[in-house]
Formats: sequence, C-alpha cells, structure tokens
Amino acid sequence: MKKWLMFSIIAVFALLAGCSNTQNIDIEVTKPLTFSSEKEMPFEINITEDGKAVKGLDISASLSMVDMDHGTFDVQFEEQKAGTYATTTKLSMAGNWEAVFTVERDGKTFEKVVQYKVEKSKGVATVNGEVITSEDIEFYSFINKLHIAISRSLDEQKLSGKELEEAQAYWDTQEKMNENQNQLLTQIIRLRAMAILGEEKGHKATPEEVKTAIETVRQQYAGHEIAGKMIKEFGEDKFWSIEEKQYQMIVLSQKVQQDLIAKVKKENPKVNDQEINYLAQKEYEDLLVSQVNSLKIEIF
Repeated sequence: MKKWLMFSIIAVFALLAGCSNTQNIDIEVTKPLTFSSEKEMPFEINITEDGKAVKGLDISASLSMVDMDHGTFDVQFEEQKAGTYATTTKLSMAGNWEAVFTVERDGKTFEKVVQYKVEKSKGVATVNGEVITSEDIEFYSFINKLHIAISRSLDEQKLSGKELEEAQAYWDTQEKMNENQNQLLTQIIRLRAMAILGEEKGHKATPEEVKTAIETVRQQYAGHEIAGKMIKEFGEDKFWSIEEKQYQMIVLSQKVQQDLIAKVKKENPKVNDQEINYLAQKEYEDLLVSQVNSLKIEIF
C-alpha cells in the first residue's frame, strides 16, 4: 500500500517537488473545500513562487475518496486575482479525499497528489463564496448581548421609576430580537458587503489602522464593569482575536463612509455637519442595498 503524506486543509502544499524549474512553487489552500448536502461549496487556492503570486496558470483537479468509491469529481479553477484560483464543487460526503492537481505552465503540465480530510460545512451562508459560519452568528449574538448589557447598566445608573421600567422593557425586546438568526445574518452580510466595496474602491485596512481601532474599543469596554466580566467569560483571547478580524472589515466600511461624507460636502458646501451626516448616511444605505444586490449570496 502506498504511504500517502497527510496534509492539513490549511497547510501549504509544496508543488512539483523534484522538478528543478518548479521547486519554489507552493499551493496554499485559502478557502478549504467543505461538504454540504445542499450546496456547491467554494474551494480556493493561492499559488506563489519564491513568495510571489504566480499568474496565468491553467489548473484543474480530480477529487475522489480515499477509502470508498463515490466516483470522481473534476473541477476547473479560474484565476480570481494574481496567484488566487477558485472553483466550486458539491461532494458526496465528508471524509478523507484525494485531490490530483494538474497544473499547466508555459506549455508544460505537472501533477501533484495531495490528501486531506473534508469536514462537514459549518456554514449558514456564503457571500461571494466566503462562508458565514455558525460561529460567526454566535459571535454577533454575543456582541449584541454585550452592548445591550452595557446600555442596561447605564440606564440603571441614571434612570428610576417608570422611565427605568420602560428602558428595561425596551432592552428585553432587543434581547428577544437578538435570538433571530436572520437578523444576525443580515448584520454580517451588511458589514461584509461594504468591506468588499471598500476593497473594490482600492481601500485597505492596514495593521496600524486596525490596531488603533481595537485599542479604542478596548478603552471603551474598560469603562464598563459588565463588559469586562462578559468578555472574560467568553474568553478574552478568543474575543479579541475575532474582533481583530471584524475590525479589518469595519475599517474598510468606515473608509466608504468617509468617501461619501467628502462627496456630500463637496456637493453641498453650505450645509451644516448634521445635514451632511444625514445625507451621507442616506447615500450609504442606498449604496449598501445596491452592493448587496450585486453580490452572490447563498443562504443554506
């Protein structure tokens, strides 16, 4: 029996080892292929040579199960951007799969066989192929609970009597709404849509910008005892790791907002800041609707 080298789905694959002209070409799986019984799932790889993206490759793959005969699934990758190639396929089940990559470069064809375990998809939706997982939903639910708890605490400090009762009833309603997965999914899609638009407009969220934004949020939460307690229970390292990824998208969306504010100011030089913000927000919402409609969104 041949002894195959098992690869993690997120591992970097050494491609075409032993060929002198391709020794430095690597394949990295950037969007792992998962199993869903209902949908075709995205599969994305990144190919580099000496750390630089490799363009213009013709790449296909044949996928088959290692231990069972469920047929062969052939896929053709399409180049998305420099070095990034993507496809979709609907596998028959989760488990150990073998992929035979065929790469054509400069008229020469090479093959690489790899194996990895295909996990059952935890996704609830995709936005342009990017999976929204149940963990994403849970995190947004937690963030909403966190903000509701902070608001409750502030109201308890400054309100009393009937006003406090009304405020508490309002926050009870908000907590109930937070149990609606569709609402949470909408929040996630809105942010991802505007982050994608920010990238399309050429914006970037630099590490420095994300770090500055995170530090601001840390300071805000530090002023509320309930926030510190809830984040500790959630897991501080886990929380801030996820928040960093969220703020990469938030920074991009904020840059789109800044573009709109600048545009509105230029078009309405005599309007006050309050009106500018109102007009910019209205344009933002219109732009958001247009952007969401332009994306490929699948809900499982």
